[in-house]
Amino acid sequence: MVKKRILIIDDEEEFTRLIKLNLEQSGAYEVKVENRGERGLSAALEFNPDLILLDVIMPEVDGGDVFYQLKNNKNTADIPVIFLTAAVNKDELEGKHGMLGGHLFVAKPVEIKHLIYFIETNIRK
Repeated sequence: MVKKRILIIDDEEEFTRLIKLNLEQSGAYEVKVENRGERGLSAALEFNPDLILLDVIMPEVDGGDVFYQLKNNKNTADIPVIFLTAAVNKDELEGKHGMLGGHLFVAKPVEIKHLIYFIETNIRK
């Protein structure tokens, strides 16, 4: 089985370590972590992921800026992005299928089964 490649761009090292561990334990994913927003685009170019999990609030370069860089680069523009954030809660996303402003959001803290559902329904085929 070919593993799907997931890039996590999030400044919270403990959070990314746990998500990486859980996703890799499923056997379906190869996961790369980048904990610095300013390295998000270069990490995506190097890793060529099938999907990116992107934190919204990060120091230096926030998720909105990283998203803009990704979508304005021909090599990364088509990679699906799921925003991870503690800025909204699960109740705010309830009934909206995770969509806010036309973008997919998953509220932190996230349950791994919930995250895998969104990955599987949005991953680049």
